[in-house]
Amino acid sequence: MAIPQEHLDYLAGQFDAFGPITVKRMFGGAGIFHEGLMIAMVNRDLQLRLKVDEHNQADYEARDMKPFSMDGKKKGMPYWEVPQDVIENRDQLAAWARKSFEAALRSKKK
Repeated sequence: MAIPQEHLDYLAGQFDAFGPITVKRMFGGAGIFHEGLMIAMVNRDLQLRLKVDEHNQADYEARDMKPFSMDGKKKGMPYWEVPQDVIENRDQLAAWARKSFEAALRSKKK
């Protein structure tokens, strides 16, 4: 099932307080990019996941969020599900997205 465009439009609007993003459909899901770096993904399950590293992982663990993983793979990708209340609050989502962008920058430097 493809992600409905209305859902992607809604999520893009929620990022307004963060800054300009680009949404690109890929592999049945979508990537969310800022300044050319992927900071988030949306899969067929419509769940928004932000990029995580050791600097922001505790935020997700404190909220009992889980990392993305594919069936049959031991190691998941560094994108964790975002709590619904964070998605619904543009300012809060902007703060979490900034940390994800910083994680993407650190990942790029490696």
